Amino acid sequence: MTTKADAITALVTGASAGMGAEFSRQLAQDGHHLILVARDEGRLRAEAEVLERDYSITAEVLPADLTTDAGVAAVVARLQDASRPVEVLVNNAGIGLLEPFEKNDVEDEKRHLRLHVQTPLELCHAALQGMLERGSGRIINVASVAAFANRGSYSAAKAWQVSFSRWANLAYAGRGVKVTAVCPGFVHTEFHQRMSMDKRAIPGFLWLNAENVVREGLEDNTNGKGISVPSKRYKLLTAIMRFVPAKFTSGPARRRLE
Repeated sequence: MTTKADAITALVTGASAGMGAEFSRQLAQDGHHLILVARDEGRLRAEAEVLERDYSITAEVLPADLTTDAGVAAVVARLQDASRPVEVLVNNAGIGLLEPFEKNDVEDEKRHLRLHVQTPLELCHAALQGMLERGSGRIINVASVAAFANRGSYSAAKAWQVSFSRWANLAYAGRGVKVTAVCPGFVHTEFHQRMSMDKRAIPGFLWLNAENVVREGLEDNTNGKGISVPSKRYKLLTAIMRFVPAKFTSGPARRRLE
């Protein structure tokens, strides 16, 4: 457990709900001060108040839309502030697109790509400068088991996160920085409701609890693993996917909530 005297700061994107909120809670529980990043300032402030009250840490609120240049620039500036170093970066912000690639508006696809690839790249680059100088740091990129399947641009974006994190962990571990791609399966959060997906289309055994996913991801990052696949069932499924023809890994049928 980190003591208040030696507490370090973690920045979490997509912190207002779901896995981002859970990462924030568990990091606060371990004594980390926090920088909470998301678009909804009201939700961030409410969350910050609870975390400060419950865990006696400080929680800074940084409202930002990470699909925009201005939003990313604000977070980059905070990561590069050497007077207030950030020791842990959690790139968690994400969105999903329900329709097949050809039916989605191209602007939506561009925002999707920006949020899942370009933004994590920019934030990792900004965070690494100080981390490498200090000789310590931790980066978690929240990817997905979809990275090992074939599910359109979402799988492609998450595959980039996995490949980049695996390489970065090998490249920077010797200099004190651990980088991990956490690859959960279906997790009970707001993510699927926001994309109007009918969760009943997914078998019950495939759903995971956010608390367990985050705990395992943090442990794997602490232990220096480049890739983390939470839960035994998904470890098995991802192992099987390596040998299954691509046409069988396109995911379960999508259904829109009416």
